[in-house]
Amino acid sequence: MRGGKWMGLALLAGLASGAVQAQEAKHATLTLDADGTIHADGVRVPPSNLLSADARAQFAARLQQGPPPSAAETGVASARAASDKGQKATLDRWLALAPSDITAVVMNGVHTDVVVPKTGIAPENAARVLINLHGGGFSAGAKFGGQAESVPLAARGRIKVVAVDYRLSPEYLFPAASEDVEAVYRKLLETYRSENIGIYGCSAGGTLTAQAVAWLQKKGLPRPGAIGIFCSGAMPGFWFGGDSGALGSLLNAIPPQANPNDAKKGAPRFYLAGVDANDPLVTPGLFPQVLAQFPPTLIVTGTRDIAMSNALVTNVQLLQAGVDTQLLVLEGIGHGQFNAFAGSPEARETYDIIWRFFDKHLGARKR
Repeated sequence: MRGGKWMGLALLAGLASGAVQAQEAKHATLTLDADGTIHADGVRVPPSNLLSADARAQFAARLQQGPPPSAAETGVASARAASDKGQKATLDRWLALAPSDITAVVMNGVHTDVVVPKTGIAPENAARVLINLHGGGFSAGAKFGGQAESVPLAARGRIKVVAVDYRLSPEYLFPAASEDVEAVYRKLLETYRSENIGIYGCSAGGTLTAQAVAWLQKKGLPRPGAIGIFCSGAMPGFWFGGDSGALGSLLNAIPPQANPNDAKKGAPRFYLAGVDANDPLVTPGLFPQVLAQFPPTLIVTGTRDIAMSNALVTNVQLLQAGVDTQLLVLEGIGHGQFNAFAGSPEARETYDIIWRFFDKHLGARKR
């Protein structure tokens, strides 16, 4: 992790605790400067001066747009339409930088999008494949979200990436997504060795990556060669909780978010609604014996990511279980923004590190 900001964050923690308490009693007064500086209840939070000019500009523009509508506020269809619009814009930026072929393929009844860079698959990766599990809170992000998360890594590694359009809530609940990952994984095992398959995802996709590894264990399937848990963790709450849960809203100029596990009258069913968190298939981070069987794991988060605390604790639990892990904490970056800030130096650096992790840990033997 790049240093130099923890003293500022410690000061913010003290200031923000009072701001968060005030927000519980009344709505916070949030204002934004053109450069992305946030003013909230007397707290001033400028963008990190360690970000590139490109990332700072994209961060400021993102703040001005405001947070996307939630399904609880506008309904599932409207929230999905807004998500698709944003993800399609991100995808288009990545495709301009990394032209790719995207082909719809049904694998064991599950829709996927297979992404291959125009530069072709590198000979050393002919026997390798990556699986992407998109973000979107388990209720959105299908198609464009998975494609946007797959194109930059496929291009960097010159490798095939299979983006899985797993079933979403409120139409489907746990374990539908894990079942879909299993179905795709079984299909790929017909062509690829398990040690040559990598799985990764961001936000809900990061949560699902951890859950899928536990699910594959239960099904007696061989573990993948390596995984990436991005913008999330394997502990209860997944992308909520801890210091980052309290500070994340302030650092991104949005009202404090409620955990989607907390049911609201009239709100659509959340994917994990009513599920016991004390289950290794739901929260594998609570079970050292399950974590001990995880493959090498890369965890990626950012200092403004609402899920940072969960990611950090997940890394500790994996280390205690004896798993080979790598932790990447990105300075000044919020939830999933290393993908959203397409073309920025931070995005390029992050995907370079992600690819080198998979390249190191995946096998390369042909069947």
